[in-house]
Amino acid sequence: MTNADQPFNITPDLAHKLIAEQFPEYAHLPITSVEKQGHDNRTYRLGPDMLIRMPTAESYALKVPKEQALLPKLVSHLTVSIPVPIKMGAASQDYPYPFSIYKWLEGVSINLLVLDHDCLEKLAFDLVRFLKELQNIDDVDGPAPGQHNWWRGDHVSVYDKGAREQISELSTVIKEGKAIDLWERAYKTKWDKPPVWIHGDFAIGNMLLKNSKLSAIIDFGGVALGDPACDLVIAWTFLKGKARDIFVQEMDFDEDTWLRAKAWTLWKATFELCQIADKNSPEALIQKRIIEDVIDG
Repeated sequence: MTNADQPFNITPDLAHKLIAEQFPEYAHLPITSVEKQGHDNRTYRLGPDMLIRMPTAESYALKVPKEQALLPKLVSHLTVSIPVPIKMGAASQDYPYPFSIYKWLEGVSINLLVLDHDCLEKLAFDLVRFLKELQNIDDVDGPAPGQHNWWRGDHVSVYDKGAREQISELSTVIKEGKAIDLWERAYKTKWDKPPVWIHGDFAIGNMLLKNSKLSAIIDFGGVALGDPACDLVIAWTFLKGKARDIFVQEMDFDEDTWLRAKAWTLWKATFELCQIADKNSPEALIQKRIIEDVIDG
């Protein structure tokens, strides 16, 4: 772990102190932790209508100014709610990174829910609509993929060395030959159209549901202009059965784009599986299922 990734100890007391010092008009509001915290940021509810979002490490703090600048420009193009910045806090003696205050968005994170088949199928259509709206935005300038978003939207070759090492390390656990074949086929393809907007971390922890409908997409730290393949991994990391079929059919990309989407999925799933000591644990079985789906599908 580099110094840029060393987690900073963030507490509700620290959040309250920063609010009191930098935004005294909000100092009287209660600060409470959200139900499930993320890895890159700590989030606290600020009164009934706002939240404070604080990066846990230097590398994640790079995303704060970008989100502050871009989200107000993207919001009018999307029918699903996204975070709307209210204030940006500055680094201080107590906390070394910028942070954000956002409007609170109603809904429950999908990773806290168990959805039936009907709900999953409806959600697949909602996800397609969001991604198509995002990809069709053509009047907002934005950054190319890079360190600021861990190269999401770049070509899968940026993770070639890591992917091959991970597949090799897991040779007794997964179908190594099939995995390498998929990776190499995807490696030879490329997105040869103009870059489109990507979310960059299109995962269930960043999706909110209300009344069985997609109500919001959050965490745009990975946003950039690039190859949309990285946002399609949700087809294997979460969707299944008819819901997956709906998503794939409605997104309507060419075979090469789906190959790269599978390669992104394979890279991330092998990375996660390599970190799990017990390869027969429930957590490991989830990653093995994802890997099997992409290499056999």
